[in-house]
Amino acid sequence: MNKLKVVAFDCDGVLFDTKRANMAYYNHLLNYFGKPSMSAEQFAYIHMHTLDQSLAYLFDDVIFLDSVKAYRKTMSYSPFLKFMEIEPHLKPLLKKLRPAYKTAIATNRTDTMKRVLSEHRLEKNFDLVVTALDVKRPKPYPDQLNKLLDFFDCKPRQVLYVGDSDVDQKAAEAAGVSFVAYQNNSISADYHIKSLKEIEQFLNP
Repeated sequence: MNKLKVVAFDCDGVLFDTKRANMAYYNHLLNYFGKPSMSAEQFAYIHMHTLDQSLAYLFDDVIFLDSVKAYRKTMSYSPFLKFMEIEPHLKPLLKKLRPAYKTAIATNRTDTMKRVLSEHRLEKNFDLVVTALDVKRPKPYPDQLNKLLDFFDCKPRQVLYVGDSDVDQKAAEAAGVSFVAYQNNSISADYHIKSLKEIEQFLNP
């Protein structure tokens, strides 16, 4: 690997354990509109995809979907923040990385990302945050990571991207960046780790 310059992260499942938050959020929408709570299969899908993709998947009636989207815009994300658990070792790792390395987020989250970072006082810990709203195509397309490469003016192998799903893996592969699979041995990766603390082993000597 070329000399590392940028360490980038997915959000859900990497920076935070968001399973409970996502479950509560989407189940609230489903239940509000008279639908049953998510199945395991449905949850596996929404955990990896954008808000719009997830809503279209859960609410397949187009007219009904418009009502769901309109209602969602009136909702506050605040009640669901309490279910998010920051990943162990994240803050110490970010302190160790900066300012020697640039740090970034590439996530399929949309308009909730800013609030999440603010709530956990992390907004000043990242040089760049790219959400699904900032690109034409969300992951698994490489657009978010390509935007990151352009912003930092670096080569793909100078970037380490930490993700936990196959959409992260596919995006990293398409962009040519080094991929670290976090707590998921079922996906292909350059490296597999169980703790964010293990990122320290990839830092330049």
